[in-house]
Amino acid sequence: MQAPQEARRYQPSDVVDFVIVGSGAAGGVLAKELSTRGHSVVVLEQGPRRTVNDFKHDEKAIWIDGDLISKTPFSWRQKETEVAQPGAGGLLYASGVGGSSVHFTANFWRLRPVDFKEHSLLGDIPGAALADWPITYEELEPYYTKVDWEVGVSGAPGPTDARRSRPFPMPPLPVKSSGVLLERAAAKMGYHAQSAPLAIASQPFRGRPACQHCGFCIGFGCEYNAKSSSLATVIPVAEATGRCEIRPHSNVRAVELDAKGRATGVLYFDAEKREQRQRAKAVILAANGVETPRLLLMSETSRFPNGLANSSGMVGRHLMFNGAGITQGEYEHPLNEHKSVEASRVIFDLYDSDPKRGFYGGGGFDARGGAWFPLLASFNVPDGMRGWGKDWKEWFAHAYTRTMQVYGHTTSLAVASNNVTLDPTLKDDFGRPAARITYEDHPDDLATMRFFQDRSRELQEAAGAARIWGPPPTVQRGTAHLLGTARMGNDPRTSVIDRDHRTHDVRNLFLCDGSSMVTSGRGQPTMTIMALAFRAGERISKAAKRGEI
Repeated sequence: MQAPQEARRYQPSDVVDFVIVGSGAAGGVLAKELSTRGHSVVVLEQGPRRTVNDFKHDEKAIWIDGDLISKTPFSWRQKETEVAQPGAGGLLYASGVGGSSVHFTANFWRLRPVDFKEHSLLGDIPGAALADWPITYEELEPYYTKVDWEVGVSGAPGPTDARRSRPFPMPPLPVKSSGVLLERAAAKMGYHAQSAPLAIASQPFRGRPACQHCGFCIGFGCEYNAKSSSLATVIPVAEATGRCEIRPHSNVRAVELDAKGRATGVLYFDAEKREQRQRAKAVILAANGVETPRLLLMSETSRFPNGLANSSGMVGRHLMFNGAGITQGEYEHPLNEHKSVEASRVIFDLYDSDPKRGFYGGGGFDARGGAWFPLLASFNVPDGMRGWGKDWKEWFAHAYTRTMQVYGHTTSLAVASNNVTLDPTLKDDFGRPAARITYEDHPDDLATMRFFQDRSRELQEAAGAARIWGPPPTVQRGTAHLLGTARMGNDPRTSVIDRDHRTHDVRNLFLCDGSSMVTSGRGQPTMTIMALAFRAGERISKAAKRGEI
């Protein structure tokens, strides 16, 4: 689906109803919701606009050179007492229209009722800031369903799933070898394997074709438009209204306020690096869990000396990644996991936290290739084997088609010292302070990852793996999940936004992306981010029409 030939163009001096910073999972949905409800919208995206003709099966360009990944510099440290090192960790978020929804794996799990009320169920956890959401699963469920039917999700209900108000709009993708093996292992271990919900079309859907099973999902844009990214789904709908402009190559520097403390628009650098001012009646930040707090911190004023909307001191805090316990397994017969979607079966029996384990945390499993492309696979070799030489070549020629990964996706606790701040010295190409990431997994997170790796190994054994390997979990040094850094809450002293995504401090400034999340879920946050955006768009529009913005 291509953009309209005559897409709407506003002038930076025009006062539009809403300017949205970011065009990814949240920003694209918000643009669609607001423009289809009659509002004028400008979306500012730091990266380029790509079409299906730009998406290639080029492993080196995508995974080695990182063509889709943001090149914005950042620094990294494990503790707040350390000096952060430039680029010492890995932040995998995309730069371009559609954001990370373009290159994500498309695993599309809902959160469950327990995720929204874990503090009430479990109480305080030492060293963490576990909190309940100000909304429930039941409140968000209609918007999960809206994601299913407007964006396009393939799947089938599982035995442990939470209530859903409508069935999936499309049947599951075909089961892969890894899915069959996971089903076999689950049955032996008393678990329940089910079809993996995926944001990939299993049949033609809303003018888009079905998946062609090329195998280039994780990290790649889909040249068929079968992947349900915001670029392929909601953004064209927004543009078709004639009220929405998507403006690529726009790097926002600050949110501007007037003397009364109301947002009046944003300052940004255009494609020629000239500073522009986009005026708006309201501002929505949907830039992701690092870039949104970074922009708030860069927008300090005399009224907000510690960063915009940061009277609570919570902006940038409680960064969550999701964890993982992973093993690789080599099998007797070819599995061909390099083909088709990443995962076709999942297990959720260990989703909830269980006090009997002695630590907080839970999660789910899938079986997959695990970005099993030739270049990447050459780095992921059995314990004790070099990734080069005669022995490796012989092993690789045999094992490439016979290997699968069992991936245990786990929780991350909100910890105040895990945060996004501004680096005091490192700058980007526009002279803006780089983000400084401080992150160290809570001891319960590491225990959960080890527990899930042990279960992953047991699943490989039950499935009949001839060889199993995988390094033990350690403190994480990178992620594609950037969550919790401007959390939602009822109390302005402990949160940044209210249940309607309005910042407590600035009445016409809203935030909606991974930063809004209060708990991390068990991996795969994108569907929840989209559901939050559908809900936020509806509520923001209604408030605007009532004159409350």
